[in-house]
Amino acid sequence: MKNGRGEMMDRDTFDGTIRTFQHRTPFRTFTVAMVNGERLEVDHPDALAVRDGRALFAAPGDVPVVFDPEGVC
Repeated sequence: MKNGRGEMMDRDTFDGTIRTFQHRTPFRTFTVAMVNGERLEVDHPDALAVRDGRALFAAPGDVPVVFDPEGVC
């Protein structure tokens, strides 16, 4: 994930950005765009776990996806 200057985010900024979306009140579905073209539709705040610059996404019935700042647009 890049910041507004086109630079790669550090892990603390990545964690904070994901958590900001995750904890909006009221929660609103959001999309994580992956560099491989995949799009993760996060439809529930508990669908993500974030720690130390890595995130785990678990969609209903799907295989979990682990991603980091380098893997997202």
